[in-house]
Amino acid sequence: MQPKPQKRHKALQPLSREHHHGLLLSWKIRAGFSKKIDPKRIRAYADWFFENHLIPHFEIEETHIFSILNTENELVKRALTEHRRLKRLFEDREDDLKTLSKIEEELEQHIRFEERVLFPEIQKVATEAQLRQIEIIHQPEKFEDNESDVFWKS
Repeated sequence: MQPKPQKRHKALQPLSREHHHGLLLSWKIRAGFSKKIDPKRIRAYADWFFENHLIPHFEIEETHIFSILNTENELVKRALTEHRRLKRLFEDREDDLKTLSKIEEELEQHIRFEERVLFPEIQKVATEAQLRQIEIIHQPEKFEDNESDVFWKS
């Protein structure tokens, strides 16, 4: 029997919604592959998403969220390592098909780790004052997608 999902504190819910959009990026990459879309088109969207959504998301997590546990925590170390790896993948310009495949897989695994392991741990130890501070600092805009090339709908 699966454990019942933990209710996410409202201070962390916007980050979880952002994770949902990251999972959609992985899905869009897979959809592009299955429809035999030119990898350059998929890459253009992935790069736009990285610049506009992932970088700001990583910055919020690294600056305000992970510090709740501390930098020596093994879960935080893993998340930071995965952030660095994902950033390097987005910078890799060698082979779009291979790189996008790695991004799709590693981004999804990373988000699942944060949602299932790291965030529940942070939520367990965070004080109400820390959670209130996150709410003040992180007021995300409504998600705006780039629909100039909706290759995943082709």
